[in-house]
Formats: sequence, structure tokens, C-alpha cells
Amino acid sequence: MTIRIAMWSGPRNLSTAMMRSFGARADTIVSDEPFYGAYLKHTGADQPMKDAVIASMDCDWHSVAKALSADAATPIWYQKHMAHHMTGPIDFADLPGFTHAFLIRAPERVINSYAAKRVTVTADDLGYALQRDWFDREANRRGSPPPVIDSADVLRDPAGTLSALCAALGIVWDPAMLHWPAGGRASDGIWASHWYGRVLESTGFEGQEGDLPLLAGAARAVGNACQPHYDYMRGFALATPKREVEPG
Repeated sequence: MTIRIAMWSGPRNLSTAMMRSFGARADTIVSDEPFYGAYLKHTGADQPMKDAVIASMDCDWHSVAKALSADAATPIWYQKHMAHHMTGPIDFADLPGFTHAFLIRAPERVINSYAAKRVTVTADDLGYALQRDWFDREANRRGSPPPVIDSADVLRDPAGTLSALCAALGIVWDPAMLHWPAGGRASDGIWASHWYGRVLESTGFEGQEGDLPLLAGAARAVGNACQPHYDYMRGFALATPKREVEPG
């Protein structure tokens, strides 16, 4: 029986490094944003390499969900998902037997990084509200909060945070997750050439980040819209004490 891990994240959120980390395990295969093509075809969102992404992928929501629900040739299947992609007809009920987890990052860092790749950014582009909604719904389904990790904790203490994540996912911690060879992967999406510059050069997690960047103008307004959702989920992060509240 395959353990299918659906890691729900947002753009510019250490998500590709996390995919590299799980891909370094001998018992794991990975998938890179499998609903991206369906999202672009469904929404018409103006994103880099849109036509090439659509042409390279299965863009049928139900077909993708069915493929992701199949057994794999390895014990673990790590699936990197973007919460903001989930604008179509697929819900948790269409992903039976998945182990859902959530990767978060401070909005200031996400917006600062995202703006360097695109001219404009909106709160919907970052998916914090939808990520929180799916977190609450999964918490209600299982009766307890699903695993949440903050990218800041991963960078500050990779071994400690990832071993806690593995325990929460019900899999054995593997120190191989701390290092990987540089370069691309056959499992990378076609968009890697635009988005994955630093990750393609990386061989591990790069270390603790500095002070939060300061946002101004429209970027600050986007950050203010995302901040309450980040703060809420941060309260359930594995590397911090759990809050004495129940998910909404």
C-alpha cells in the first residue's frame, strides 16, 4: 500500500526544496504540481510559460485525481501541490486515502520572492486563504490538526523539523532528506527553467534566513490580506507549541 503525501503549499515557499528532500529518499517518488495544467486551462491565469505548461500536462481535473490515487512502485509518493491551483471540481473527497500536510511561509518573504519573478501579485495568487480552508476541512475530517511546517523552521533546523514531520506523517525519518545532487530532475515540471533557478543549483537547505523584508504600497496590502491566514496556521506548526484552540 502506497503512502500518498499531499503537501499543500504556495509559490515561492521552499516547496521545490521540500520536493528535492523527499525525492532523496530511496523509498519515495515525487510529483511536481500535477494540477497546474488544469488550473491554467480552467482559469486562463496569465502566468509564465502558460501555453507550454498546458501542452505538457493532463489538464482534466478528474483524470489527474484518479492518477494520483493509484498505487505507486515505491512505498511513499510525495506530491507537491499548490493550494491556489484548486479552483476546479476536485475536493478532499476526490483524494481518498491521502495523508495531507501543509507547508507555510511568512507572506513578506513569499511576496518579495514572487514579485521578482512576476510584475504583479495578488492574495489569490498566493493561496493563503484557500490553504487555511483546506487545513480546517482536513482537521475536521480527521478530528485533529494535520501536520503543518513553516519553511523558517525547516531552514533553521532541517533535521529536527523534518524528523518531526516524518513522525507526524507516519513514516521513518531518513537523514538522506538533508542533501541531494544539484541539477534538474525528470520529475520537474516544464516550468522549472523559469522558477527553479536557485533550487537547481542547491544540494541541501541553505540555512536560516535573515530579517523579514519590508513591503510597501500594493505589496503591503497583499501581505496584510495574507497575514491572518499565515498566523493562524503558524499556530499549529510542528516546530512550535500547539495553541489551545481547535481549528475552525
